[in-house]
Amino acid sequence: MSTTRPYSPGDRGPEPSGASGASGGSVPAGGASPGGATAVPAVPSGGRQVRRLSFDGQSGVVPLARDFTRQALYAWGWLPAATADQRAAAEDVLLVVSELVTNACLHAEGPDQLEITCDNKVIRVEVSDRGTGQPAPRTPHRAGRPGGHGMFIVQRLCLDWGVVRSPGTTGKRVWAELGAPA
Repeated sequence: MSTTRPYSPGDRGPEPSGASGASGGSVPAGGASPGGATAVPAVPSGGRQVRRLSFDGQSGVVPLARDFTRQALYAWGWLPAATADQRAAAEDVLLVVSELVTNACLHAEGPDQLEITCDNKVIRVEVSDRGTGQPAPRTPHRAGRPGGHGMFIVQRLCLDWGVVRSPGTTGKRVWAELGAPA
C-alpha cells in the first residue's frame, strides 16, 4: 500500500489482443450526464479506456458517481456479471468509488472530478478535490465503531492506492486500483 506514489509499481504486461479505447455511447449528446454533470466519454490511450465526470455545482455526488461508474462498467463489459467473482469485482469498484467520493465530501471541501480508467486488467479510480488533508486508514481500526472505515475498506479491496499532489496548487487526486476478475 502506498500513500505517496502516483502510480502502482511493476509492469502490468502487454495489452491483451483486441483491447480498445472505444466505448459504448452512455454519454448523452452534448456531454451532459443525468443530473447535469459533465461527462467525457472514453478516450483511447494505449488500449486504455477513460471516463471523466465533473462534479462542478452538483449535489448528490455519491449516487451520481456510483451511477456514472455503473454505466462505465456496463460499457466495458464488467457488467452484467456472469459469475459471482465478476459480480463481486464490479461491486468492489462501486464501493471504492463511493468511499473515495464520500471522503472528498467529508474531509476535502467536496470532489471536483472522478476519473475511471480501464485496461482490461485493472480499473483505476481517481477522485480529485481541493482539500489539504492526507487520507489514511484510521489506526487502530475499530471494526465495532461507526465511521472511519473508508480508507480501511479501500486499502483492503484494492491492489494499491495513493495520493498525487500538484506542486503550487491546493488539492490532490486520491487514486485506487482494483484488479479485473479472472
